[in-house]
Amino acid sequence: MRKGEMTRAAILDVAITLASRDGLEGLTIGLLAEKMNMSKSGVFAHFGSREDLQIEVVKLYHRQFEQEVFYPSIKEARGLPRLECMFARWIRQVTIEIASGCIYISGAVEYDDRPGEIREQLVTMVRTWQLALHRCALQAVEAGHLRADTDADQLVYEMYGLILGLHHDARFLKKAGSVERAQKGFDRLIDSYRNAQPSATVGKAVSQNQKTNQKIAAKSAARPIQ
Repeated sequence: MRKGEMTRAAILDVAITLASRDGLEGLTIGLLAEKMNMSKSGVFAHFGSREDLQIEVVKLYHRQFEQEVFYPSIKEARGLPRLECMFARWIRQVTIEIASGCIYISGAVEYDDRPGEIREQLVTMVRTWQLALHRCALQAVEAGHLRADTDADQLVYEMYGLILGLHHDARFLKKAGSVERAQKGFDRLIDSYRNAQPSATVGKAVSQNQKTNQKIAAKSAARPIQ
């Protein structure tokens, strides 16, 4: 990258850390300039306005989420193996963010009733992730992993609820065992929709994936909650 691009990337790297800790509204040009040992005009030269900076932070967070959660998951077989991997990696991401915060969750609180471009960006990105989960749930039905009468909307709703509960209990209440409870909740949810008579091939693929995701979940549970 050229020097200007490297500076911009460095500014965003610091900005996303500050936004995760203090919220998007807590992100100011002055604070960022201080952290970067730059002038305010120097920061403005790369973004133009505080809102432009906040939007770029949201976009960067979304790209990082995709790299850590979505893209590794779609390498798994379509259907339940992929859905289980998505949830396992999602939990892992939450445990990483316990000490800082999730911009999707904090952003929803900050901008739930505040119209504007930042809110629209957040809404679009959260919906994109929910649609990916929904599509994966439907593929699990098509593959015979889940019953034909599976309510994909309800399934995704409850998955999201488990993550919100995990973030609340682990970050706010600092409850031990929150990761395990979230995983147990997901396992119980999937069992309520599971096809009672999957084919031998399907059963083998799902079983192998469960072992992999159990390892991911175990590592997440072992991560200390600060």
